[in-house]
Amino acid sequence: MSKGNPSLRCQYRLNLRSQHPKLLKRLFGLLAGLLIGWVVSIWLSLWIASSSPVDAVLVLGGSIQREIAAAQLANGSPTTPILISQGSSDPCIRSVFQQAHAPVDQVWLEKCARSTFDNVCFSLPTLRSWKVHHVKLITSESHLPRAVWLAQIVLGAHRIWVEPAIVAEPGVPGNREFGWKTGLDVARSLVWAGMSQVYSPRCSNMVRLNEVDLTAWARQGFSCERRGIPRI
Repeated sequence: MSKGNPSLRCQYRLNLRSQHPKLLKRLFGLLAGLLIGWVVSIWLSLWIASSSPVDAVLVLGGSIQREIAAAQLANGSPTTPILISQGSSDPCIRSVFQQAHAPVDQVWLEKCARSTFDNVCFSLPTLRSWKVHHVKLITSESHLPRAVWLAQIVLGAHRIWVEPAIVAEPGVPGNREFGWKTGLDVARSLVWAGMSQVYSPRCSNMVRLNEVDLTAWARQGFSCERRGIPRI
């Protein structure tokens, strides 16, 4: 193309402008195809994982009854790792497992979460490091359906099948679920399902249950929910 010919320059620019919509359309089609392929591959992975054995237990903190249920599961499957996300105090959880004569070597306590959304987000890196494909999620009926949906969205995006295990709670629930709260957390989870593919912070405060010294705790004193175990 001659640089000194104005008509040719104009024609060249017009050709470029006419190609822009086509290029954008092709790019959009490529991205859409990649997204659909990613979703289908996740769906297939979850379908396979749903038939595999449970290879981890995730306990959402908020009630000692959930930790009692986890101790019962530990007795039935002592080699399955258990992650308790911001549950009762360390000595209370250790006491629950001790009274149930349940093994504690495969139990970890995550101490960073401050909400149900945090429970799921901070648990994700640990479950991924354990190469978990099928996790049993222990929560309560008063947490439904929000807790299960958050876990299914965030963990499912990482090909982890979530199997809910609902624990019965005596008395009046300590929390109430609202539609706006569920909607907000679901929206946050959908965003985090994508962001966590490239960024997923680990909790810096993890405790192994077998390192919790009940004798030392007993000297300084601690108390637990009456429903679970007696006060000490």
